Amino acid sequence: MTDENSPETALGNSDGSETSVRPYPNPVAGVFDDVSPVPGSSKPDPILVTNLVTKTFGGLVAVDVEHLEIQRGAITALIGPNGAGKTTFFNLLTGFDKPNTSDVRLDGEDISGVASYRLAQRGMVRTFQLTKVLSRMTVIENMKLGATQQTGESFWKSMLPIWKPQEREIEERADELLDRFNLTHMRDEFAGTLSGGQRKLVEMARALMTDPWLVMLDEPMAGVNPALTQSLLGHVKGLRAEGRTVIFVEHDMDVVHDISDWVVVMSEGMIIAEGTPDDIAADPQVIDAYLGSHHDTDMSDLDVTEIDHEVEDEFEVADKHPPGAHPSEIEAEGDVEA
Repeated sequence: MTDENSPETALGNSDGSETSVRPYPNPVAGVFDDVSPVPGSSKPDPILVTNLVTKTFGGLVAVDVEHLEIQRGAITALIGPNGAGKTTFFNLLTGFDKPNTSDVRLDGEDISGVASYRLAQRGMVRTFQLTKVLSRMTVIENMKLGATQQTGESFWKSMLPIWKPQEREIEERADELLDRFNLTHMRDEFAGTLSGGQRKLVEMARALMTDPWLVMLDEPMAGVNPALTQSLLGHVKGLRAEGRTVIFVEHDMDVVHDISDWVVVMSEGMIIAEGTPDDIAADPQVIDAYLGSHHDTDMSDLDVTEIDHEVEDEFEVADKHPPGAHPSEIEAEGDVEA
C-alpha cells in the first residue's frame, strides 16, 4: 500500500498505449493504523459486516466465515490459494448463490437473502472472473443495460414516449464513463470484438452505471496485458478517491501490495489472516497456505518416518469424521472426549 495521500498512477489507453500520469488521493490513509491484524478485527467504519456465512457442496465445506468487516472507502483485497472459496464467498455476499447460514449487513441493513438485482439498486455491484459482456450488442448498448430503474423496462410505460428523456440521460452517463475508461473509440463496436482487457474495462465501467457505494471485483486483472493492468489499477484507485468502497479478488501479490489498504486471506473456506499488505507478506500462516508448511525445508532433511506418521494421523481423522462433518462438530466431539 502506498502511504502517501496523493500517489501517482500511470494510466494507459484501452489499446495498451500509455497516457498521462494522474494523481489519486487516498482518503483512508492512516485509517487502519489502530486496527489489529487478526481475523475478524473490528474496523472504524464498516460498510459491510458478515457473520456466520457458510456454504457446503455435498460433503465439502466451501465457505465458513465467522466474522468479517469491510472498511468504508477503502480498497480491500481478498486473496488465497486456488480453491480457498473466494469466488464462492463473493457469490454468497452478492446473491448469486444461496448460503447455508448467513447474516450480512450493508450499511447496517440486513441483506441476507436479498436478490442480486436488488443489491445493485442498493449500491452494491460486482464484476465477474469471466467477463459477462453481451457480445452481439455494441459497447454503448452494454453500458446502457447497466442502469437501474429504467422507465422503459415497464411494458406499459414503454408504449409511451415518457422514457425518452431518461434514455438520453442514461446514454450521456454511459458516454462519460466510456470517456473516463478511454473506450470512446470502441463505443459502436460489437462487444464481442473487444480484447479480454477491454472487456474488463467495459464491465467495470458498466458497474458504475448504478453509481454504487460498494464495488466488488472478481480477479479484475486476470488475463489482462501489463499495459492495460496499469490502466485498471488506476481506475480502481480512482474509485477509492471518489469515496467508493472496493473489494477485489486477486492472485498477483504485486497488484495487491500496490493498491490495497487492507488484505483478507482465505484458505479452505475460512479467513486465516487480515492485515496491511506488509503484515500479510510476513505472516507465516499465509506463507504456509500458499506454499505449504515445508516450503523452506530441504527435502533431504525431512524425516520420512515422521511424515508417514502425519499421513496416518490424517487418515485416522478422516475415518472418524467422514466428508460433510463441519469443523465445529469435530471440535465439539473433541471437547466431549476430553
